[in-house]
Amino acid sequence: MSELEGRTQTSGSFQLPLGAGIDVANREFDWTDADFTRIQSLIYKHAGISLHDGKHAMVYSRLSRRLRETGHRSFKEYLDWLQGHDGPEWQEFVNALTTNLTSFFREAHHFDILYEHLKSKPNVSWRVWCNAASTGEEPYSIVMTALDALGSSADFKLWASDIDSKVLNTASRGVYRQDNVKGVNPERLQRYFLRGKGGNEGMIRVRPELQKPIEFLSVNLIKDDWPFREPFDVVFCRNVMIYFDPPTQRSVLERIHRITKPGSLLFVGHSENFNDSRDLFVLRGKTVYERR
Repeated sequence: MSELEGRTQTSGSFQLPLGAGIDVANREFDWTDADFTRIQSLIYKHAGISLHDGKHAMVYSRLSRRLRETGHRSFKEYLDWLQGHDGPEWQEFVNALTTNLTSFFREAHHFDILYEHLKSKPNVSWRVWCNAASTGEEPYSIVMTALDALGSSADFKLWASDIDSKVLNTASRGVYRQDNVKGVNPERLQRYFLRGKGGNEGMIRVRPELQKPIEFLSVNLIKDDWPFREPFDVVFCRNVMIYFDPPTQRSVLERIHRITKPGSLLFVGHSENFNDSRDLFVLRGKTVYERR
């Protein structure tokens, strides 16, 4: 969501940038700074996400849907109810406030590096974690790269996790619109995807061999219940840390360090920099780190 800089208009107790998306005169629910501050605190506590003050419009829009779904008449009423119950609405709350922007082979240089890394050790057991799997494009890109590098008989296992349960359901189905595969070359399209026919025309589905090595699971990076028992050789943690404050980033990096092997690779997003954690990971390429 884009926000125009410069001129602002005043709405209630906060300043709303022009074009931010809230129709002040006709908005459905009352909205105050207190509501936003409370939401900031709750999403930080439950998901480690730091919402900056420019996110009023995004938060209002996304959580208004939850108010309608749950039948609440105000944000205060909804938040009071949410905090009084330990039920499935907490997952819906987190789902509403997480961003899922992804594509096949996004940041293509990462997959070139991964290919060469896998190719250099063809006879080992590979354990890989993609911890922001979103709707599945990233983990399936990883598996395609692994199959290209190692072949179908390789010992390769991928754990694909996300905090958002809804996008994981999409990922596990592996069904996409044809427009979603623009980043996949024709050879891979032919080898790894099935085209829909009849009522499914315009859709594609990943072949079973792409799904076979993947285990999809829900993982909250700031919680202590990571379910992994064996150390990883590769971790994809891309465009996740940008939502965390520095102490949370450091805490997550320390935990990733503990569950990875020396020399393992950590792939991060193009705007993420962890040079302050050189005691844990050393930069080895463009947004690629090696575990010490």
